Order: sequence, then structure tokens, then C-alpha cells
Amino acid sequence: MASVAQRLAAARARLEAAGLGASDAALDAEVLARHVLGWDRASLLARSRDPEPSGFAGTFEALIVRRAGRVPVAQITGLREFWGLEFEVTPDVLVPRPETELIVEEAVAFARAHPCRHVVDVGTGSGCLAVAIARELPDVHVTGVDRSEAALAVAQRNAGKHGVSGRVSVRQGDLLEGMTISADLIVSNPPYVPDGDVGSLDPEVVEHEPHIALFGGPSGTEVIHRLLQQAGCRLAPHGRLVVEFGFGQAGMVTRLAESSGWQVVRVREDLQGIPRTIVLAASSP
Repeated sequence: MASVAQRLAAARARLEAAGLGASDAALDAEVLARHVLGWDRASLLARSRDPEPSGFAGTFEALIVRRAGRVPVAQITGLREFWGLEFEVTPDVLVPRPETELIVEEAVAFARAHPCRHVVDVGTGSGCLAVAIARELPDVHVTGVDRSEAALAVAQRNAGKHGVSGRVSVRQGDLLEGMTISADLIVSNPPYVPDGDVGSLDPEVVEHEPHIALFGGPSGTEVIHRLLQQAGCRLAPHGRLVVEFGFGQAGMVTRLAESSGWQVVRVREDLQGIPRTIVLAASSP
């Protein structure tokens, strides 16, 4: 009988042969093994030389076959951590990414310094932003808006999972169209990948994540531009608009914001030093 370590080594080799880098192959094999075994990382390290448990090989192999087919790990396990919370993930929503936590940081910092009762999360997807913000700010109500009914169902389940369904509501719609509320804070991780970049994306993204949540028009900033034009009249005086954007788009998004009547409060960089998030205030509150 093989050991868990031997199964992991074979899985890493298979994933590398499928085109994953060595470090990604090792991490993904470990995550999938732990998912099957129900072990934490310490248990895996301590017990990896032990004979594999009964039934492990077949189940693990099936997951590795899917990963070798470039299905994202989060869709295989159905889970992804964001802001220290575990979120359900399906093919109907984007996989939450670490850089999007910058939006939560900005939302929490703003709400703790200013009166904030109502937050709108535009393009809520899995609801990771709406739920994380609601968890951090117990006096805030968050409305998650998305064009996809299936995505909204995932967001509702995540809100229930984390005990905030009473303060997180969802609404089907295209950005802020039809909304008459006055929000203290509007946040968004909108589609911002240029349409022409489809051929350069990893298979995990282009083949398995919803295009409606990825592609933002020919330049990638068309959806952001529409949001900038709509958000001003739906934001309370002295409120903030916090928006994520793509690599190399900081200058374009800043110009679009200023030409749409916004004041740039700051631009945040991710851990790699890449500008990712813009914080805006209305120029004339």
C-alpha cells in the first residue's frame, strides 16, 4: 500500500505535466489531499509517511484528474478562503482573490471613522465582499447587486453560512440601474479584463470562471466607467466609492474618475506593489 507522501509525489508530477508550475502543483496536490482526508496541514506533515487510508487513492485521483484538466482548486473543493472566512464557490462566481481584500480594508476603515449604515456591493458574485464587510461592521446593512441570478443564490448561501443573512440582502440588476437608495459606501470588484485578453488568460480563468464577471469591454474599463457615472447620485454626502481595477489600468481609471466628477482619495497597491484599488469621494458633496 502506498503512503500519502507517495500519492502526493505522483500527483505533483501529474499536475506539472499538465502545465502547472512546480510550486503550484505541490500546493494544489496538498490542498486536495487535505480536502479528501479532512486533515489540517500539521496533520498532513506529521502523517504523510503513513499508509494511505482506505478509499483515499480513488477519491484523490479523481480530484487530481480534474485539476490536471485545469479546473480551479476552489471549484473542485467548492470552497475558498477570503478575509479569514470560508466561502462557497461555484462556476457561477469568480474565485475570491487576495487583492480584493483591499476593498474590505478600505470599507472598514471608512466606516469606523464616518457614520455608515448602508453599503452597496456592485457585482457581488459569491458575496465575499458583502459578507466580510457585514461581519466586520455589525451596524451596517449591505446590499449585494449582480446581473446573475445564480451568483446571487451563492451570495445568499454564503451570507447564511456566516450568520449575516439578516443584514445582507441581494438584488438582481445591472450595476446601479434602477436603484434609488442613498448609500454611505459603494464598493465593487467589477469586470475589468479587456475583451482582447481572452487568449492570454490561464485556462482556469477563461474556461471555468463566468465571462460576465471577467470582461469589461475593449479597454477593460467600460464597466468601471459606467459605474463611475451612475454612483455619484446614489452616494450619500461625504460617502466613498471603492473600486478594484486591473493591471496597468490605474492611469486610465484615475482619468475616468476625475472626468466623471470624482476626487481621488488614494490608490492602493497590492502586496506585489501593483495598483489595484481606487478610493473616491464626490468632488462636490
